[in-house]
Amino acid sequence: MNSLPKLNFPAINLRATRNGNRTLVFDSVRQIYVVLTPEEWVRRHLVEYLIGHCGAALRSIVEEYPVEINSMPQRADVVVLNTESQPLLLAECKSTDVNLDRRETLSEVFAQATRYNSMVKARYIIITNGLRHFCYEATESGYVSLSAFPRLG
Repeated sequence: MNSLPKLNFPAINLRATRNGNRTLVFDSVRQIYVVLTPEEWVRRHLVEYLIGHCGAALRSIVEEYPVEINSMPQRADVVVLNTESQPLLLAECKSTDVNLDRRETLSEVFAQATRYNSMVKARYIIITNGLRHFCYEATESGYVSLSAFPRLG
């Protein structure tokens, strides 16, 4: 785990184990060990941030949320449900190698997230590579950029 970059999130504690040459970390949402990929490193930090700093309840978080686009099964990385079990926030996590400072890259990831959200209909969208975070709120006229993560609880 030492080779993974420091992220622009508070430090977290991960339960980790080895399986051959792979590191597995405990996913408290799905209650299973998953392979620690660079994207999973970002997702684990985002989930802990949503719980610890944005007020999301662990039980309201769904990972790998199924989304069907043009009859093709897709999965949103993280969806937070409201108290009525309706999607409130959709998050797309990328590895730190995905340069969100490049306008073209951010546009592509934003398009992916909004495509998913056209089906999910969450109020908020988060795009993060762990280093840069972009938060948006859906309005009747489109998406408005937010200056901070939304409060969810």
